[in-house]
Amino acid sequence: NLIGAKEGIAHPALCYIDPGDISISPDPAYPVYEIGTMFAGGETHFVPLREENGYLLDFSKIPTDVARKAKTLWLNYPNNPTGAVADLAYFEEAVAYAKEFDLYLLHDACYTEVTFDGYVAPSILQVPGAKDVTMEFHSLSKTANMTGWRVGAAVGNSEMVDALMRVKSNIDSGLSQAIQEMGIEAMNLPQEWIDGNNAIYKRRRDKVVAALNEIGLEAKTPKATLYIWTRVPEGHTSASFAEKMLEERDVVVTPGASYGTSGEGYIRLSLTIPDDQIDEGIRRISGWSV
Repeated sequence: NLIGAKEGIAHPALCYIDPGDISISPDPAYPVYEIGTMFAGGETHFVPLREENGYLLDFSKIPTDVARKAKTLWLNYPNNPTGAVADLAYFEEAVAYAKEFDLYLLHDACYTEVTFDGYVAPSILQVPGAKDVTMEFHSLSKTANMTGWRVGAAVGNSEMVDALMRVKSNIDSGLSQAIQEMGIEAMNLPQEWIDGNNAIYKRRRDKVVAALNEIGLEAKTPKATLYIWTRVPEGHTSASFAEKMLEERDVVVTPGASYGTSGEGYIRLSLTIPDDQIDEGIRRISGWSV
């Protein structure tokens, strides 16, 4: 078990990365992939996620010499911050690539249960042979609204999980029994509860996407995650448009560049705030033209 997936995601670099080693990471991405590598003395090679490619990491864009030197490859689908999703065929390609270049494949799967419109997110471990090279991370923070409880898990290749366990055994002593029992209760929640929870996020998603399109932003409707990722108007950077929304409409959004250089030109909006605050934010931008 993990003290939240964030902790587990930060520590594999201490298992596999020595000073000067390379980790391959998407860009934009959850910053902890890079930070964990930095703490271990490694370097991160970023692969841009492009809107025209559905924000899927394109393995053909990784230089062969980088792939041969790299130790780890990070993926994250459903994706934070873009909301992109990947199918099993893509995961098959990822597993084959990791095997070809002898990479540890690390998949952040924390949003697999937060899906909409009938979409079911696959686990990369469904791919035959994935367990030869892959460790996958999950969390109850999103699935069961347990962000502050810090309950996560790492599963997959037994040697990779064992390496992470040995690192962690010298850093922490795991979850308290009380928190573990809370996690067991959450894992026994019926699918109807999860569906109802996702229905709340779906209603918020639909409201926010509609409001953004009404003011002139071209927001797309994600099939999963808790976020709306949308391009900013021409003439703005992600930071300048976020500042404009704050100063002119008292609405806070996250500049895309905070997730990496390829996030420049986008903003991320979260669906995790209460309905009344979502409605108030929509009211504030209503009638605004960008």
